[in-house]
Amino acid sequence: MSPEEKVPERRSRKARRTRDTLARAAFELVLDRGLRNVTVEEIAEAADVDRRTFSRYFASKEAAALDSLRGDGDRINAALRSRPAGEPPLLAYRRAVLAWLADPGAEPWHRRPRIFDLLVVAEEEPTLYAAFHHIRVDAQEDSIGIVADRLGVDPRHDIRPAVAVAAGAGALLAAQAAWVRGGRPEALPALVTEAFDALSADLLTARDTTEDTAEAEEATS
Repeated sequence: MSPEEKVPERRSRKARRTRDTLARAAFELVLDRGLRNVTVEEIAEAADVDRRTFSRYFASKEAAALDSLRGDGDRINAALRSRPAGEPPLLAYRRAVLAWLADPGAEPWHRRPRIFDLLVVAEEEPTLYAAFHHIRVDAQEDSIGIVADRLGVDPRHDIRPAVAVAAGAGALLAAQAAWVRGGRPEALPALVTEAFDALSADLLTARDTTEDTAEAEEATS
């Protein structure tokens, strides 16, 4: 590698370290003192940078505090890409989530220190919850593209990829909410399995399809 090529690489590593330091400072300060008792200036000071540097990396203290969760969507999507091509989309999504939860190297939420505590705070703080929602939406958009590729369709014209991802992500969200409210950090994998099981149980089979057809015709009349 030439000296000219090494300079951008060093800058990229430095930028990554700065971002990680800011995210770690925000994460710890928010958990130690509460979201409303922490300012952007205090996060920047804890990371030994100025306010302007903070703003180059994050739009808000909420985004900084939650930054460590952004990679989890990438890990799930990487597992989704690796699922066998013939696997139905929702089953592939389920197994991708469970693979992430079972992989110690991926540091899933129930194995990573204080993530449970962070999500408890997110349930209580609307602005933090909204920031978390944006992270989920970004990951789901990528998931839709992956599922569309698996099906060989254009997601702009075929609704199935979005439906499959919405169902899978909804099951994960329901499990996460039950996990946080249940107060048992180790229970997440079992709750995720339970949530996905619900998708294939009587939630889908309890109603007669003729009733669905009649309701659809009524809605369009």
